[in-house]
Amino acid sequence: MVLKKRLLVSAMAVSMAGGTAIPAAAAPWTRGFVVGSYEYAFRYGGRADYSRGAEIEPGVDCPHGSTIHLANPDQTKTAVARQKWRSQQEIDWITAPPGVDQTKTPGLTRRHIWARAMSYRGYKRGIETYVNPWATDDPGQPEVTSRIGDGFNLDGKIKATDFVSPDGEKGIDNNLYRAWGCDAPWRGGGNATLDLRANDKMQEGLYTMVIRVSGNQDPRNDSDATVEIGYSPDNIVKDARGGISTDYSYRILQPAQYTKLKAKIKNGVVETEQVEHMHTPRIAWFYDQTGDTNFAKGKIRLNMSSDGMTATGLLGGYRNWHDLYAEDTFAQDGGQQGTREHEDAAALYYALRRNADGILNPKTGKYDGISSVYRIKMSAAFVVDPDKPMDIPKLAAEEQHKAAFEGIKQAVIKGADTLIPQPVPPGTTEASFPALEHEMDGLPSKEYFLKTLDRPHYAGERTAPPTPQQRPQQPPKPKQQVRNEAPVITAQGE
Repeated sequence: MVLKKRLLVSAMAVSMAGGTAIPAAAAPWTRGFVVGSYEYAFRYGGRADYSRGAEIEPGVDCPHGSTIHLANPDQTKTAVARQKWRSQQEIDWITAPPGVDQTKTPGLTRRHIWARAMSYRGYKRGIETYVNPWATDDPGQPEVTSRIGDGFNLDGKIKATDFVSPDGEKGIDNNLYRAWGCDAPWRGGGNATLDLRANDKMQEGLYTMVIRVSGNQDPRNDSDATVEIGYSPDNIVKDARGGISTDYSYRILQPAQYTKLKAKIKNGVVETEQVEHMHTPRIAWFYDQTGDTNFAKGKIRLNMSSDGMTATGLLGGYRNWHDLYAEDTFAQDGGQQGTREHEDAAALYYALRRNADGILNPKTGKYDGISSVYRIKMSAAFVVDPDKPMDIPKLAAEEQHKAAFEGIKQAVIKGADTLIPQPVPPGTTEASFPALEHEMDGLPSKEYFLKTLDRPHYAGERTAPPTPQQRPQQPPKPKQQVRNEAPVITAQGE
């Protein structure tokens, strides 16, 4: 198979005047990349000589290791004992549900009981914790203590609290790393739980991000280059070993999740301008989370290999910290994140609020944004414009879930702004409802928990599993996808 050349350059023109070869003016060139790894730019100061013990590996950035919220009965008991309105029996029974071993799935049943209890830790009964994290006390989130951090000087200042980059640049703004860098599922040397999950889902077709770099001088040194970053409707193509294949074509869409930036290149390092708003796809592992990052004061730095086959880079800017909280907490629900991932979303909320450092809200006088940096790794690709304009495809079967995700995010923002507790919007799985009801068959203490533990209530709700006649008809499965076919059921504008 004959492939196009990755780098489009014109040949040198030779003038024979005087027998001297004279190069013509530099010609246009383009390099394209598809992103295969996309994660928060958290550094990992782990110790090679550490023998794993009772805590996740500590390092210079997190001397006490990662968070262990809600990982065991002791953690759970400590969390529920903080609510003064709970009786001692309630605390004891939540911690060790009587008769749980008599259920079909003791571990799952116990986890759902914990998740529901964790979902109601407000200053009084009935206030859902993850929609209203401000209404509970701060569980405490260990924060990064290291001075070394990746990123950019976004505000043009050098402050005592800023990070220093690995190459010595001062004034680095990356407060998302400070707030969440010790959070267990985001902490690791490229193998953190949620990093692996997000990259796996991206590579399997949830979404695709591409970058196109172009100029008129030289791809290694160009004072007037252009960087485009955006969403592609084409699935990532993988090789037989599971890596990202090179030299495949991907369309780049411009209606949304797209930004075009001016840039300069020196020795293969691309530095873009800083723009008021930089739109790119955002990290996600469920369709609900997919969307636009919308970095304020955003910029990009790329390091392209000399042969154009690979590149690495950083994206940075200020992100609305309410959005970050919602993306992490409500992809599933806050209780699952706590009992399975061992992170407490209430603690993450307070850490974000405490470290917010950008996007000043003139009405509140507080910052709505937090400096955030993402790390990417890319492989060579042909990044092309579509034959005709098209919008980002939508998964029709998932739009209802995505609407519920957006609804719960808006409830968080409204509650935080007004300090008025908000109800849980319908369509979510918050407080393990109705999963817990389905998992308590055979539990002797079932009626106690159903009566005692708070949960969301909705009009016309049904807690029992539907009968065959009540079950909705399943939509037909989408046809088998082929290379570069978008995983969509409906698409607008195409």
